[in-house]
Amino acid sequence: MPAGMIESICSNFYLLIFKLMPAYSTFETELQVRPDDIDMNGHVHNSKYLDYVLAARFEQMERCYKMSMAEFLERGLSWYVRAAFIQHKIPLHMGDQMLVRTHVAELRSRGVKVEYKIIRQVDGKLSAKGYFDYVMVDRETGRPRVIEPDIVEKYSI
Repeated sequence: MPAGMIESICSNFYLLIFKLMPAYSTFETELQVRPDDIDMNGHVHNSKYLDYVLAARFEQMERCYKMSMAEFLERGLSWYVRAAFIQHKIPLHMGDQMLVRTHVAELRSRGVKVEYKIIRQVDGKLSAKGYFDYVMVDRETGRPRVIEPDIVEKYSI
């Protein structure tokens, strides 16, 4: 098979997959920078941005997906962070209000990739963006588990 034909088939396959992939909803949570978030440089410490996303996701799990973290724990399930990435754009400072926007970027049999943006509310500028890659685990064993169908359904909005 000629190389051009293989490239064309691959390209068409990926376009088909992209069209079949569901588009997931984006959710927002408003948060404010607290005094203990500030580092020696006078702006929010880099680790706090990840805390903001986790706080937003916990709130969104209950409000938007209708399944709180407590419900996962009651079922013997939890989420482990497999990877986290953050790209800083502009700093947040004491008292700044922010919007944390998140959406499911990829839902796999045993995990989910959640992308986020942190927006400074005063001017709408992007402060940080990135993703968390989570794996569903059995709380008792700590081993990965297949995400149950009812959870997939709740996260597929």
